Amino acid sequence: MGTTLYLDCTNGISGDMTVAALLDLGASEEVLRAALDSLPVAGYRVEVSRVSKAGLDACDFNVVLDHVHDNHDHDMAYLHGHAAGEKDAELRERAHEHGGHAHVHDHAPGDHHDHAHHHHGPHTHEHRGPADLDALIDAAALTPGARTLAHRIVAILAQAEAAAHGVPLDQVHFHEVGAVDSVVDIVAAAVCLDNLGVTRAVVPQLTDGHGTIRCQHGVIPVPVPATLNIVAQHNLPLSICEVEGELVTPTGAAIVAALDPARELPARFTVERVGLGAGKRSYRRPSLLRALIIHPADEVPQDRVVRLECDIDDATGEQLAFAAERLMAAGAREAHWVPVFTKKGRPAYQLQMVAAPADVARLEGVIFAETTTIGIRRWDCERSVLPRAAGQAQTPWGPVRTKRVELPDGSARVTPEYEDCARLARENGVPLQQVMAAVR
Repeated sequence: MGTTLYLDCTNGISGDMTVAALLDLGASEEVLRAALDSLPVAGYRVEVSRVSKAGLDACDFNVVLDHVHDNHDHDMAYLHGHAAGEKDAELRERAHEHGGHAHVHDHAPGDHHDHAHHHHGPHTHEHRGPADLDALIDAAALTPGARTLAHRIVAILAQAEAAAHGVPLDQVHFHEVGAVDSVVDIVAAAVCLDNLGVTRAVVPQLTDGHGTIRCQHGVIPVPVPATLNIVAQHNLPLSICEVEGELVTPTGAAIVAALDPARELPARFTVERVGLGAGKRSYRRPSLLRALIIHPADEVPQDRVVRLECDIDDATGEQLAFAAERLMAAGAREAHWVPVFTKKGRPAYQLQMVAAPADVARLEGVIFAETTTIGIRRWDCERSVLPRAAGQAQTPWGPVRTKRVELPDGSARVTPEYEDCARLARENGVPLQQVMAAVR
């Protein structure tokens, strides 16, 4: 059925916060590092550690750039332009506000784990476009699911940037997505989501701050244009809080949009796991992203079955009954005959049978052996199945086996076994309906 992911973006979302929350949720760090090692991008190392935010223990995912890449093709340049002297030194020590990356961050004492790996290669100043990012993704050793999701995130970001700058997609060359750490964030988020088996997501809303920030082009409002374009293009619910500053980055918004999430949580659900991902900013609201793996309580479990079907117009009733008996004995979930008229207008019977995928070959052999058909139609089906349990009920005439099923609204239904009720009715000379009523 896949995994349902709930992202609580009350305090914002960025690329590194998402990766950290997913790692805390149980995504494999080993799988992530192997994928990043295969990414043909130089000039960085990755740190995964534990930090304390508002007294809460959280995971921190940090992309540390070398001195050549730092603040060249990077988020700080996108936000703050090229500062000089003391201002530049101050900015280097501060949190990297736009992409959510920092060099100095609030690790809990004694709880820093630098699982760093270094990527070496020529250090050049690059402005990457969408095609460049797609080429990097295609060159990495990713699963098909992770690769597809990473491409989707890049496409969403590219469309948002193109709209913000009024240029065609093939002319988009932007700093935030072209930055080394943002490329890593995109791939890392896609790998972690794929590793967790996420097939459904729920994000009730994104919460951003207000005010303005300074980028290399001047002062721009919050939410920043790319983020606002993503929200508009993908119909994501947005709220603005009291914080003066940026809580939702374009990468964070693009990850949410790529998941195509549901907007409302189920009325009731159980929580399997919780993950907390730390950001690098210091606002009145703690920079934390909370991720949960949930199971809707009103969700009807599903499994896959195969339906087999064929028409018979030249067999006796005895032969048909014997074939159905043999099929049930061989493991068919269901087997019954339905009266039909064939293409020549002759009355006939249609076999309708349901089987587990692993039993299909064996059951087709039974059909060919016990009927006169020369062809069997089959197709895969998804089946909704209510949770069930075997039980027993006591009656004035003796015990009766029961089946108890739980309905989506939480109520239960109990059904007596017919054979047990019929036996007690015969043995005690009472009506069948009286025995069944006593069970219920």
